[in-house]
Amino acid sequence: MVFSQFMWLSWKMLKMEGKKKEHCMESTTGVSGEGIFLSVIIPVFNEEDNISLLHTSLSRVLQEQGVGTRFIESYEVIYVDDGSTDDSFQQLSKLAAIDTHVRVVKLRRNFGQTAAISAGIHHSAGEVLVFMDGDLQNDPLDIPRLLAKLDEGYDVVSGWRKDRKDAQLSRKLPSWLANRLISKVSGTYLHDYGCTLKAYHREVFQHVRLYGEMHRFIPAYAALTGATIAEIEVAHHPRRFGVSKYGISRTFRVILDLLTLKFLGSFGTKPLYAFGMPGMASLTLGGALASCVLGQKIFPPHVRAHRNPLLSLSVLFSGFGMQCLMIGLLAELLMRTYHESQGKSTYVVSSILSAQRPALKMPGRTQGAPLSYYEAAGAAV
Repeated sequence: MVFSQFMWLSWKMLKMEGKKKEHCMESTTGVSGEGIFLSVIIPVFNEEDNISLLHTSLSRVLQEQGVGTRFIESYEVIYVDDGSTDDSFQQLSKLAAIDTHVRVVKLRRNFGQTAAISAGIHHSAGEVLVFMDGDLQNDPLDIPRLLAKLDEGYDVVSGWRKDRKDAQLSRKLPSWLANRLISKVSGTYLHDYGCTLKAYHREVFQHVRLYGEMHRFIPAYAALTGATIAEIEVAHHPRRFGVSKYGISRTFRVILDLLTLKFLGSFGTKPLYAFGMPGMASLTLGGALASCVLGQKIFPPHVRAHRNPLLSLSVLFSGFGMQCLMIGLLAELLMRTYHESQGKSTYVVSSILSAQRPALKMPGRTQGAPLSYYEAAGAAV
């Protein structure tokens, strides 16, 4: 009785959350965003000395630099003040008052870079999104190169700070190790996951939600939905003002986030496999030990079961195996409730071909909302 009530409440909460997210996406992407090609999203935290110089350089590039044979005519720059305690917001307010391309989003407190990027996405309207840091270490001159690479047909273009201007032991060495580990575990090989300067087609984020500190894993999560990813070398400058907000302690958080990425990528729609395999192995081992205990009881020297240490091991492994199976079944129920309550699909459609009518092209490999059975039936009519 209690279990059924718990599952019903979980289903209701997930359904309400799904409706809330849909309403949020509709309200934030539909306001004054028609015709905007590029949104540059810059999270800011205590960067008062860098803001003016950054905006001057960025505006010059966006207004004067071309992308191939066309110029960037419609763009917006979204600064997200992530709870700064200095005069960063005052500097951003001045920019918003004199530049119609600027939009400033102020968070109530410091939520972290992932939350700031997510807020920028929700308040942006561009077809293409470019992320960059607000510390003057990323070069705005690399933005046209990112967009040109994106025009070759890629969904994500990541920057690679090949000549990185940071401390060797505290920044570059941990970053190198983390990039090797992330590439190996995720299967998406990039030289520099930590580089904020990246370009995305907007449709990528219809299938990727940002939580925790997963901003550095966005290309890997996008790859799980079938996105195509490229990497180019970008410039990197030494920090001129302020101090870095990151230290070597973030290495441990990266490892924990990587465990989440691996679990969601391998077992996101079949969690019972993750818990069931060790559970079955443990049950098998427990059964084998119980058979040994029974055999030693029946045959000489007739060891009594309660004096046989193998009995305790058998109970231990059998109990652990049952717990793994029960957790796996609960995870299966929660996964199905999560998808069905919000109408989420477990696949992403690229395109639909038919000999009787022109190809029904879905918006890109990872573009557009997932096509449900009812949407597909409606499209075929």
